[in-house]
Parts: sequence; C-alpha cells; structure tokens
Amino acid sequence: MSDKRLSFKEMCAKFDVTPRTLRYYEYIELLQPERDGRARWYGAKEIARMTLILRGRKFGFQLEDIRQWLLIYENEGTDAQMRAWIAMADRQLGELAEQRAQLDVAIDELQKLRDDTAASLGD
Repeated sequence: MSDKRLSFKEMCAKFDVTPRTLRYYEYIELLQPERDGRARWYGAKEIARMTLILRGRKFGFQLEDIRQWLLIYENEGTDAQMRAWIAMADRQLGELAEQRAQLDVAIDELQKLRDDTAASLGD
C-alpha cells in the first residue's frame, strides 16, 4: 500500500462520509489515526480499515461486529479473521434472506391492495 497519508478532510472526501461519522468511528475505536497536535493523519492501515468498515456497513453488518472482526486480525491473524468473516457472512446472508422474504410478502400484499382499490374504482 502507499505511504500517502490523508488529512481528516481528505479522508471524509475520499470515502464520502461526514466529519461526524469519521469522528464517531474514531470514538468507537474502529479507526486510530496518527495525531499531530489537533491534526489527524490516516495512513494506509486506516484507509484499508475504512474501506472494510464501509463495505461491512453496505452489507448490513453492525459496527460492533465490524470492530470485533477487525480486532481478530490484530490479535489472532489473518486465518482467524477469515474464519470469523465466513461465520459473520453466513449469519448476515441468513438475515438478508429473511428480510427479502418479508419484503416480498409486503410487496405482494401492497400490490393486491392497490389492484383491489383500482378495481373498485373501475380503473
């Protein structure tokens, strides 16, 4: 990875997050930038972590799950982290499938109600 460091503002722009989000991720110890006075600098490790955090959020993982998963790498290494990832992914895939099933039911019910209402109006 590159040795380039990003400032707080650059990090927000690169990942399209608000300053509040970035500060929160630091507060809950997902990110630990280098500090130089009041300035924060994000190196390759923090940039990679942010990429993983946002990918995890996209897939619906809770921030605490992401934090625990990142800690596994630091404490136990890559193999343990990959095994944990598989377990987390399996759980999340099950939850997403359940959500999809619930959405399908809601869509079917709404479509039927809409069609019945339109039919009662003679449309």
